[in-house]
Amino acid sequence: MNYIDLHCDTLYRLYTQEDTLPYETPWENRGHIDLSRLHKTGALAQFFACFINRKQTPISESHYTDALQMIRLLKSSADRHAEVSCAFSFDDYLRNKSAGKLSCFLTVEEGGILENDMSRLYALYEEGIRLITLTWNYENELGFPHNMSSQSGTGLKPFGLEVIGEMERLGMLIDVSHLSDAGFEDVYQNTRKPFVASHSCCRALCGHSRNLTDRMIRMIGERQGLVGVNFYGTFLQDSGICNAEVIAEHLRHIVNVGGIDIAALGSDFDGMSCEMELAGCQDMPLLLPALEKAGFTSGEIDAICYKNAERVLKNI
Repeated sequence: MNYIDLHCDTLYRLYTQEDTLPYETPWENRGHIDLSRLHKTGALAQFFACFINRKQTPISESHYTDALQMIRLLKSSADRHAEVSCAFSFDDYLRNKSAGKLSCFLTVEEGGILENDMSRLYALYEEGIRLITLTWNYENELGFPHNMSSQSGTGLKPFGLEVIGEMERLGMLIDVSHLSDAGFEDVYQNTRKPFVASHSCCRALCGHSRNLTDRMIRMIGERQGLVGVNFYGTFLQDSGICNAEVIAEHLRHIVNVGGIDIAALGSDFDGMSCEMELAGCQDMPLLLPALEKAGFTSGEIDAICYKNAERVLKNI
């Protein structure tokens, strides 16, 4: 199965080794994702997030330095295995695809690590970061998260507006997953290029504040961005169970509301704990019969699984 996954938290698990079962290495581990299984499953690209929880004490000298360490962890592993390669542009991705290699894209989940210092944005770009999730679950220097009021005072802050302008100029993907409703509106009103919700579901199907309203989905559609459906059961349905059928239901809703061109995958593997039919990247092929059952054609399935993401990578 060929696919592109817009979000996972595997680097954080590997870097912190916080679980009772050690995550071991990026190449092989007992988490949801490793490079070996991704390659064997047919993944074309995996977006690896350098996730930071700023409410926790940094492991190194700072949260920013922790992110740099996660970047180095992935790069060093990719350098040791011929089947994978880091990608920093669409051309890199195409070369890897032609060579049968998995492309690893680097992202940051928690724009607050910039700490009002624009030079850090440029440094992260030079390190290979190509997408930034502006907030996680706490207020930061860029703006406010989904779980705070959606009134006008909880959107992007002045530094957040500066950052998204520079991200557009540099060619970095702006990620609105975790962002407040007002912050979403600010991104839409103050950008011109496609932006993404790398790992978000539909609020019409599950009322969690992390999920997107139909208005948001339409706005992403107008901008020809992406919505990567999150596999975390809490965001999929009230029962909290992740299965292929309900993932397909969210994808169907996104397509019905925003069009086929914006539907994508953003698993959130290694960032969740719930009952899961898809217990890791090795189970991604279970999506195919569920998507067929939901009425998607083979061409639409290809669009969802990787072609829509390829288009946005090319355009950004």
